[in-house]
Amino acid sequence: MNNKETIDLDSKYIMQTYGRQPIALTHGKGAVIWDADGNEYLDFFAGIAVNVLGQSHPKVIETLQKQAEKLIHTSNVYFTEEQVKLAKKLSEITVFDKVFFANSGAEANEGAIKLARKYTGKGEIISTNNSFHGRTIVTVTATGQDKYKEPFKPLPSGFKHVDYGDSDAIANIIGNDTAAVLVEAIQGEGGIIVPPKNYLKEVEAICRENNVLLILDEVQTGFARTGEMFAYELFEIKPDIMTIAKAFGGGYPIAGFLATDKIASAFDYGDHGSTFGGNPLGCAVAMVTIETIESEKLAENSKNTGKYLKEKFNELKDKYDFIIDVRGHGLFLAIELNQECGFVVDKMREKGFLINATGKNALRFAPPLIITKEQVDKMIIALNEVFLQI
Repeated sequence: MNNKETIDLDSKYIMQTYGRQPIALTHGKGAVIWDADGNEYLDFFAGIAVNVLGQSHPKVIETLQKQAEKLIHTSNVYFTEEQVKLAKKLSEITVFDKVFFANSGAEANEGAIKLARKYTGKGEIISTNNSFHGRTIVTVTATGQDKYKEPFKPLPSGFKHVDYGDSDAIANIIGNDTAAVLVEAIQGEGGIIVPPKNYLKEVEAICRENNVLLILDEVQTGFARTGEMFAYELFEIKPDIMTIAKAFGGGYPIAGFLATDKIASAFDYGDHGSTFGGNPLGCAVAMVTIETIESEKLAENSKNTGKYLKEKFNELKDKYDFIIDVRGHGLFLAIELNQECGFVVDKMREKGFLINATGKNALRFAPPLIITKEQVDKMIIALNEVFLQI
C-alpha cells in the first residue's frame, strides 16, 4: 500500500484520536526511515523518544528472533529467567531495589500512585501544572493540562496541582493526607521545560521533611536521553519511586516503576498485577537495549552530540529574533518560537526530516541516541532554510 491507501483505511477502521502526520512509515535503518511512497527521512523524533537505538539495530533483531523461538509470553503466574535478570540489572544501574513491570508510561505512573498510597496510607497526590503523566483516567487527572482532562469529567479526587519550578508552592500545599509529590524530571509534553536550578533538590528536601514520597516520572528522560542514564543523576537527587517506559525497550512496549525495598514491601500479593507486564520477549529486548546503551557509550554520545546540537540551535537563536529559547539536556531539546510552529514540522518533513511540536510553540528534538554530528548538520541546514521563510 502507498501512503494514501494506508491513510484511507485508517480513517475508515481506526478511532480518530491521533493528529497524525500524512505519511505511512514502513521500514528503517538506524536514524533513517522510509514511508510507503519510498520517501526517506532522518528521524529526530524517535517515536516520541522511544527508539534510542534507532531502527533495526542488529542486537535487537537477534534478541527478538532468539527469544521468540524460545518463549514469548507466560503471564505472571510463573517465574521467568528473563524477567528476574532484567530486574537485577535495573537494581544495579539505579538506586532502587525492586521493580514492577508494566506496559506503558501511564501504567507505570498509575502503579506508582497506588504504591505511594498503600505505603503511606494517605490519598493525596501533588503534581504540577503543564505536566503530562498518561492517558488513563487517573494519570490524566494527575496531568496538569486541562485540554487532556475536560472531556472526561468527573475525574477522580485526591489530586492537587501547583506550578512547575515553584518549590514553595509544594511546601505550602502539603497536608496531613499528602501521600506523594509526582513530578517529571523535565517536562516533556509541556515543551521540554527544564526545572530551575536546585528545584528538584528543594522538592526532595520538602518531601523528606514532611514524610511525603517523591515520585519522579522518567518516562521520557530515562535511559541516557539527557546524557545520564537517568535524569535523577543529572539533578543529583534520589527519588523514592521512579517510573520508566519509552526508551526502556528500544521500541518494544515495556515499562515499570522502581522503589526501595522498604517502600516496595507495602505491596501484598494481589495488590497489583499485569497480564503482559514483564513478558519474556519484552524483558529480553529491554536487557539488550540497556546493554547496548552501555557498550556503545550512548549516554556519552547523548551528552556530546546533544551539546553540539544545542550549540547549533543557539546559533540559530542568535540569527532569528522569533526564537525565544533553546533548552534541554542531552538529546532532549527544544526550540521555542514566538508563534505556532506546526508548519515548521510540516516543512521539515517535506525536506526529509521528522521532528515534533509540543507545548504551545516548542519544536521538540529527541533523535535516536546513535545520531551523528554529520546527521545533525544536515538537519540544521534544512531547519535554517525553513526559518528563512518565516
